[in-house]
Formats: sequence, structure tokens, C-alpha cells
Amino acid sequence: MSQMPRPDTAELRAKYPGVFERPASARLAMPAMIVAALAIFVFGLVDLDFSPSRLIAGLGQLGWITMLMLPPNPGSSFPLYMQALGETLSIAVLGTTLAAVLALPVSLLAARNIIPSNLIRFPVRRFLDSIRGVDTLIWALVWINVVGLGPFAGVLAIMVSDFGAFGKLFSEAIEAADRKQVEGIRASGGNALHEIRFGLLPQVLPVIAGQVLYFIESNTRSATIIGIVGAGGIGLQLAEQIRVLEWQKVSFLILMILIAVAAIDFISSKLRFAIIGQRAVV
Repeated sequence: MSQMPRPDTAELRAKYPGVFERPASARLAMPAMIVAALAIFVFGLVDLDFSPSRLIAGLGQLGWITMLMLPPNPGSSFPLYMQALGETLSIAVLGTTLAAVLALPVSLLAARNIIPSNLIRFPVRRFLDSIRGVDTLIWALVWINVVGLGPFAGVLAIMVSDFGAFGKLFSEAIEAADRKQVEGIRASGGNALHEIRFGLLPQVLPVIAGQVLYFIESNTRSATIIGIVGAGGIGLQLAEQIRVLEWQKVSFLILMILIAVAAIDFISSKLRFAIIGQRAVV
């Protein structure tokens, strides 16, 4: 058998000096990043007063609370909890729907293929970034102080938070749309509104509908969290039962939330696949 010729190392070094003679900064970059990450991790453990003994004691307490949660029992409050769960679902659906309706026209102003000029598109994008940068829980605390306790504050919190997220997602979907349909509308004599109505929207509406369905599922959990701070729904009931140490009722409420989220996930996945014309795989 013939052997492969041995490579000329000197020639390779001369041809690719950056591979054989990497500068010290390049060779030390990765070890330095690893050391820095470990230093930050250790500093965080020390600064946050991390204690293995406290963790072990906490796990024992968690086990004891778990035993107190069994079996889940709503007592005589089952109708009240069902009403609270319906309130939570209403907050999620209404807040998400309002956010999508308001964000769609604004997303057109943030799309590069609709508004080429940065004079309008840049401030709109930064406006959406500013709203999206504030968490739903913070918006809930703000609206509770504005309109008072109750589900109305929860709807407004989800609506405002999702408005920023939808504006970004919708504008990206519009920018990714195929230009051939738009050019066809323009070639047939259509104006700019016709291009948007008949060229862009038919392409992006299935994507937008899928995103809205996903956010409804996600906002069911968010509506539970903001309910804990006073925005109504089942989260408010959960916070009250934890406060009075009714652990069997707490476990029943958690079970209700899990079942509701699983059901919404199943239904929304079916609807998403139906919208995009594919068969859902279960």
C-alpha cells in the first residue's frame, strides 16, 4: 500500500501562521472566561448567603409540607375555586386578545418592508422594547395602584406586557413575508393598502394566530402569578390559602391550575396545527 506523503510542517506554518502561532490573548481567552464565570458563581453563592445546611433543612420542611398537602381537598370552596379559575382564564384570553388587536397596526409601523425610513420605525421599535422590558408582574402592580384590585388590573397588565411582545413578533413575521405576492399586487395596479391587505396579511395571519394561541397558554400561568399580588383569579385564592396554611386546599388549587394549563396546551396545539394546515402529533 502506498503511504500518504507527510505534510511539510514548515510550509504549513508559513501558509497558516494564525493557526500554529496563535497570540497569547487568543490562547488565554477561553481559560480566562471560565475562571471569570467560576469567580462570579462563587461570589454569587457567598453574597446570597448560600448554605448547604439550610438547603437540607429546607428540603425536610418541603417534604413535611408536601405530606400536609395530601390528599387535595377543596372543602366547601369548590364552586368559588371554579369561578376563580374561570376568572383567570378570562384574564388570559381577554388580555392576550386585546394586546394582539392593538399590536397588529403598530407592528406595521415597525416592519422594515412597510416603513423603510428609520425616522418612524426606530422610535416605534424602541417604544415596543421599552414596554416589553417590564415584566407582567410589574405591570400588574402598576395597574393595581391605578384602577384598584381585581381582574380588570390583570387584564390591563397582560394587555400592556403582551403589546410589546406582539409588536416585535408581528413585525418580524411581516418582514419575513414573501415579496412576490406584494409585487404581484403592485403590478396589477394596487396601492400600498392593497399590498398590505392582499399581499402581506394573508401570509402572516396564520403565523400571528399561532403566536396568539401560544401566548394565551402562557398567560394562563401569568394570570395565576399576577393574581397573587391582587389582580384577581385563582392566584388570589392560592395566596390566601397559603397565608392561612390550608395546605390541602393549596394542593387542590395547584392541581386545578395544572389541569387547566394542560387542557389549554392540548387545545391550542390542535388549533395551531389546524391553522397552518398540518396534522398535530400527540
